[in-house]
Amino acid sequence: MKVPMSSPDISAEDIQAVHAVLATPYLSMGPRILDFEQRFARYIGVSHAAGVSSGTSGLHLAVITTGIGNGDLAITTPFSFISSANCLLYERATPLFVDIDPETLNVDASQVAEAARDLARGGRAARHWLPPALQHGADSPGTLKAILAVDVFGQPADYDSLRRTAREYGLVLVEDACEAIGAEYKGRRAGTLGDVAVFAFYPNKQMTTGEGGVVVTDSKEWDTLFRSLRNQGRDESGTWLNHVRLGYNYRLDEMSAALGLSQLARIDELLQKRERVARMYGEHLRRVERVTAPVVAPTTTRQSWFVYVVRLAPDVDRQAIMARLHEQGIACRPYFTPIHLQPFYVERFGYRPGSFPVTEAVSQSTLALPFHGELDEETVALVCKALREACA
Repeated sequence: MKVPMSSPDISAEDIQAVHAVLATPYLSMGPRILDFEQRFARYIGVSHAAGVSSGTSGLHLAVITTGIGNGDLAITTPFSFISSANCLLYERATPLFVDIDPETLNVDASQVAEAARDLARGGRAARHWLPPALQHGADSPGTLKAILAVDVFGQPADYDSLRRTAREYGLVLVEDACEAIGAEYKGRRAGTLGDVAVFAFYPNKQMTTGEGGVVVTDSKEWDTLFRSLRNQGRDESGTWLNHVRLGYNYRLDEMSAALGLSQLARIDELLQKRERVARMYGEHLRRVERVTAPVVAPTTTRQSWFVYVVRLAPDVDRQAIMARLHEQGIACRPYFTPIHLQPFYVERFGYRPGSFPVTEAVSQSTLALPFHGELDEETVALVCKALREACA
């Protein structure tokens, strides 16, 4: 029996919605994208939503629009998919990593506050937070402009604490909600917790458009910029060959928007199916020693289950466990490799093992199990049985 890591939940209605677009003259920049944006904004509870080609492109546009640029600094997490840091490098800003909370795996809000305070004071305390390769450079390390928080695995970060820090030091708060559609923090929906937020719809996400993403905000000015930047820098009039700023082709096509509309219409069903699978895993994992199920924080009033990542005890050989599971046709993988230890970041910024000990310890113990909304009890039991035997 083969058990894949993930599988998109595609219905007959989804397929029909995409086919219907092919019978129209609009394959890009048509009515579906506008409808999708309006419906998505209503679902999140914001004023504006702009569809884009991916979560990565959405993060890039968020960085540009909020004024983060050359020489600026932004505090973020090293435990994430790499685009949450790369989007800063695209605009020649520098990501300043702080370590994570060992339970929620989100950025440690107390360390964010400490870093912002030290950077405001300057001097040796400020340099402590810089990447190793930049700690002995010019007098000014750059200007701290933003906090970029990531809702890791579908659980919102501690936004009340992060917002207090952002207000105190005049920082923009960017919410990377690419993994967290439908999640709630103290009853407030992901996407409304920062000044701007980004969602992504890759096929392993809770809902999918194939590739694609959305940038959301309550700022009309920022939304206007998103729409220009995603469309080669054209002005609001839409004049095809009139470009008023440097832009990109980050548009979401009509087929993807149609699929997004169909998926959004049943988003609660999609999330509930994943919640059901997560509950089944939680029940079966109680009988698996040396394995810890994901922790949901008290502030998370709704977890949006993106992936199901367990923690192995320190004495467990993860590679051996993975090999045993793979022999039985059960997909699994580590999740995530710390960003600061990715080869490009080691070469450019001089990071070495030991820079962020909590992140590194977590990264060495995490294991993502097969997870999607269509998994049944029998398959979850099979995976957990194989995991228990491998750990034994």
